[in-house]
Amino acid sequence: MQISDIKSYPMWVGNRNQLVVKVETDEGVYGLGESGLSGRELAVMGALKHFREFLIGKDPRQRGRIWQELYRSQYFEGGRVLLAAQSAIDIALHDIVGKTLGVPVYQLLGGKHRDTIPCFATAGGSTGEHLLESVQLLWSHGWRVIRAMPLSPAPLDTPDIWEPRESIGYTAKWLVKVREALGGELTLGIDYHHRLSIAETASFCQRLPTGTLDFLEEPIRDETPEAYAALRRLTQVPFAVGEEFCSKWQFLPYIERHLTDFARLDICNVGGFTEAMKVAGWAEAHYIDLMPHNPLGPICTAATIQFAAAVPNFAWQEVRVTQSENLYYGQSGLNDADLLFPVQPRLLNNVFVVPDTPGLGVEFDEQLAQSHTWQFWEAPHWRRRDGSVTNW
Repeated sequence: MQISDIKSYPMWVGNRNQLVVKVETDEGVYGLGESGLSGRELAVMGALKHFREFLIGKDPRQRGRIWQELYRSQYFEGGRVLLAAQSAIDIALHDIVGKTLGVPVYQLLGGKHRDTIPCFATAGGSTGEHLLESVQLLWSHGWRVIRAMPLSPAPLDTPDIWEPRESIGYTAKWLVKVREALGGELTLGIDYHHRLSIAETASFCQRLPTGTLDFLEEPIRDETPEAYAALRRLTQVPFAVGEEFCSKWQFLPYIERHLTDFARLDICNVGGFTEAMKVAGWAEAHYIDLMPHNPLGPICTAATIQFAAAVPNFAWQEVRVTQSENLYYGQSGLNDADLLFPVQPRLLNNVFVVPDTPGLGVEFDEQLAQSHTWQFWEAPHWRRRDGSVTNW
């Protein structure tokens, strides 16, 4: 068996782009993967073109060797663009091998540890009242692990203004109200999307009674591990970090120095199954559970389910298709992902049942995908009131 082609399908699905990668073989078996670098799909497609030139003719079953060749056979190795492309290819290769052997991908990873995959939902809202309503809606549908998003105390003057100090007190007040309303059975977290500094994060946590939060996700940027070490000394709230990491080497200080309590590994960024399993074993040795990042499409969801089934140290999988939000619904009111992926994972009572179908268990309407266009989308460019640039 040999790789005969690698194709990219950039397309607008719901409210964002998805980049699906198809790896074809000379025996007719193909695999699907997805890139996780939202907003930079054109750069990833360029990397895929480079990789395609020397992958044609390779044996797709040699997944570990191919991973090493993709990573090592260039002077400037690694980085988010290259690893997003490499992740999609690695996922697709596992899909091929699973289909060839007639087994789900988790069997290639050592078999499954669990029959269902527990998930967490995200509660949104532009005000504190909306946030509480969103959490109560999810609670009424059986969700017991819920993540909140930061709030602003008043409507913003313009949609691209963000002032951290205006957010932390207001957000803390409403998180306390959420905890009081739902009680101790709720597992509650918040994703600050690296919008705070060390001092701002410490101030935020000091406004929260002990036991309010079960995890604090990405409060500050992650380029400097020493910053998280400093923050750890200022708060006891568990951290959830790692969705931006694109290799085991980026995870190294966060695992070895226990700077995160939940590893937010993204299988479509970190290097696919091959690299994700190494990170998982490393995290297990340090008693760190996995809490995978999953804001993309059905292929990312399917791959994450297979991965989650195959590791012992797993907490919850992110899911963005719930009663409070749905990333797949477009302006037309149609669920674009349902049309493009006629076979895909479906939530059942707020969990995913681990499938037993060969490969990833996803089917893709390639002809329909060709009619979907890629749309230029840029992540919000936020600024402070003084005109300076800040994080989105």
